Amino acid sequence: MKVLIVKTSSMGDVIHTFPAVEDARRHRPDLTFDWCVEEAFAGIVALHPAVDDIHTVAIRRWRKALLDGATWREAAALRRTLRDCRYDLVIDAQGLLKSALVARQAGSPIAGFDRSSAREPSATLFYDATYPVPRDLHAIERTRRLFGLALGYQPDLSTLDSGIVPPAGTLAGTSGKTAFLLHGTSREDKKWPAEDWIGTARLLIERGMTPVTTWSNEREKAVAEAIVGAVPSTIVVPKSPLSEIAAILGRSTLVIGADTGLTHLASAFGLPTVAIFLATEPGLTGPRGQYASTLLAPPRRRVMPAEVVAEAERLLALKVGASTG
Repeated sequence: MKVLIVKTSSMGDVIHTFPAVEDARRHRPDLTFDWCVEEAFAGIVALHPAVDDIHTVAIRRWRKALLDGATWREAAALRRTLRDCRYDLVIDAQGLLKSALVARQAGSPIAGFDRSSAREPSATLFYDATYPVPRDLHAIERTRRLFGLALGYQPDLSTLDSGIVPPAGTLAGTSGKTAFLLHGTSREDKKWPAEDWIGTARLLIERGMTPVTTWSNEREKAVAEAIVGAVPSTIVVPKSPLSEIAAILGRSTLVIGADTGLTHLASAFGLPTVAIFLATEPGLTGPRGQYASTLLAPPRRRVMPAEVVAEAERLLALKVGASTG
C-alpha cells in the first residue's frame, strides 16, 4: 500500500509527525510512504528512513508571485507528479485548507481529521474519510491517533520514538562536551535576550562545556557575535544548510533553545533539551521526549540563565543515570 503524507510546514509540525510514521512502520510493514512538504524542510523529512520520495511545494514562495507563469508551471508539474505516483491513500496530517488542496492534487482518496478536529474545518470538504481526534491533545499524539485510525492500528501512546538519527557530520575544533544554543526564532516575542544567552554560555563554560551557536539571518548573526564577543570560547557555526546544522546539533551533549524548529529536532534526536518558551504555550506543541523539558516564563518575571542551566544539569544527570542503570 502506497501512502502520501501531506504535512507541508512548519519545521516543528513536520518533526511532530515523525512518531506517527514510526508507529505506522512498525504496525504496517506493508506500507510505503512518500511525503509532500515545503521546499525549505525537505532535508528534515529526509531524516526519517521510512520516507521514500519527497515532493516539495513552495506555497510561501508561490503566494508572492501568483500571477507569474513559473508559479503555475511548478504547481502543474507537482500535480502531474503526484498523479503519476498513483497513491492508495493520502493522509492530510495538517488539517488546513492549503494542505487539503495539496492533498487533492494526487487524485487519490484522502484521510484527515473530522470537522470537530481539523484546525480549519473547511479542509474536511476535500476528504474522503474523516476521523475524530480531540483537539486538546499534544500535536504529536493527535497525529499518531490520526494515522492509527486511518491505517487500522492502535498506537502505543506510552512510548515515543521519532525514528530518526542525526545525519553524518562533525564540528571542527571541538572536543569534549558541547552545548548548542539555539537563540534564533521567528518572532521577536519568542526571543530570549542576548544577555541571558551570554550568561548561560558563561555558566556552561564553568561546567566544562563548550557553547556552540549559529545564525540564519543578520539579526541572529548579531546575537551570535555578541555571545562569542562576551564568551570567546563559544563556537559560531556560519549560516549553513539545515542538513549540516542537524548533523552538528545531533552530536551535541546538550541543547538549549528558544521556541524554534531546531529545538524540536533536538528533542526528537533524544538529546537533553531545555526549551525556553516566553510568548507561546508549550502544552500542545512544545518539545516532547524522554530528556526534553520546557521552561515557561512566569507572569512578570524572566527565565534566568541559572534556572536554565540547573534544568540542563538535571536532564544530563537523568540521561547518564538511564545509560548506567
